[in-house]
Amino acid sequence: MPESPIERVARATPASVARKVRGLSDKAIAWIFVGPTILLLLAINIFPLIWTVNLSFTNFRANRPNREVDYVGLRNYERILTDSDTWLNMQATAHFLFWTIVFQVLIGFTLAWLINRKFRGNDLWTTIIVLPMMLSPAVVGNFWTFLYQPQIGLFNYVVAFFTGADPSSFEMLGSVNLAPWSIVIVDTWMWTPFVMLICLAGIRSIPDYIYEAAAIDRASPWRQFWTITVPMVLPFLMLAVLFRGIENFKMFDLVVQLTGGGPGSITELASINLKREAFEKWRTGYSSAFAVILFVTVFGLASIYVKALNKVKER
Repeated sequence: MPESPIERVARATPASVARKVRGLSDKAIAWIFVGPTILLLLAINIFPLIWTVNLSFTNFRANRPNREVDYVGLRNYERILTDSDTWLNMQATAHFLFWTIVFQVLIGFTLAWLINRKFRGNDLWTTIIVLPMMLSPAVVGNFWTFLYQPQIGLFNYVVAFFTGADPSSFEMLGSVNLAPWSIVIVDTWMWTPFVMLICLAGIRSIPDYIYEAAAIDRASPWRQFWTITVPMVLPFLMLAVLFRGIENFKMFDLVVQLTGGGPGSITELASINLKREAFEKWRTGYSSAFAVILFVTVFGLASIYVKALNKVKER
């Protein structure tokens, strides 16, 4: 019988090494395999974070590496927190974050509830609904830029069909009032399927016997929906909100493709402002402080939200 590869490796291993390996505990062997991965994660994640925090206390500029770097203490943080433009960016981010989550939760949960009701073509419609989520944000941004064109775009003609307005009388991407809603619409169109899938998983995880028991107790379908479906799907729904909230707080590529932060700075989210400070104005120390503030904000809000999510799960 031919010798297996494992047997050949074992035979080629020196006796001294073999004795040391046999003397290792399971925990030590586990650390041998996990250790390199932990070191890699530390090098990729922890070191850049510490370096960014260190830069946030300096006036360092990446385009002037030979310039003498001075420690300025908390001056960068003070300038950011007292800058009215920064708060306008945060306000734009909050508007985008709030309305995208509201629309995605309402539409996503409704679609999940409808798809769960078995009907002809159920699988086909599910696949069609999920398609936007599979596209690249760059592709989606270019696609909707053409749809929003006043002269040739389909969006204006659809709005005109239902409202009777002139298709060329408004411009979604060029209007100060409509531009924030244009990015909300696109993000909702793209990521509602994600929320729908999570809600659908939650709905289908509810045992049928619970509904059967409620029907025996003469609970109406509306009563079953509010006392069974909604409470049992709520943890899944909150998980979807957590994922979408974190992603939308740092949204960048889709908004850049659609509006570039304009008109003016009405759709300039915090992430876009951070990029401009870091790679257009080259205020590396200032932008590092801004990045730290955004990280602390996301981490703090997510920690509070996760605690609330755990309490809901314990019910």
